[in-house]
Amino acid sequence: MQFVAKTRYIRFSPYKLRPLVNMIRGKNARYALHWLATASLKRAIPLQKMLKSAVANAKYLKNVEPVNLIIKDIRIDQGPTYRYFKPGAMGRSRILRKRLSHASIVLESVEKKEA
Repeated sequence: MQFVAKTRYIRFSPYKLRPLVNMIRGKNARYALHWLATASLKRAIPLQKMLKSAVANAKYLKNVEPVNLIIKDIRIDQGPTYRYFKPGAMGRSRILRKRLSHASIVLESVEKKEA
């Protein structure tokens, strides 16, 4: 069974979040939680919260432990962009862009084979 969690309007650029997501893609949910907890980056916090939410969904709906969950799909999409102006050279204005992200994760339960 699949369990989903989504986060919208993350205040980090998708270009900065995607390398973190590539590190945990396809991994065990427990391993990914530990990896994000030890990553000393502020931008790992929203991803950690989203993963915890998906694990909580799995635990609530089907009583599945994080050891038995694998990250099937995780994606970071472009959100809205705030544009604002700052002074530039020779009296001109320079446009700056604050990019936001949308993220989604899909966990899948994996049954252990007994020999």
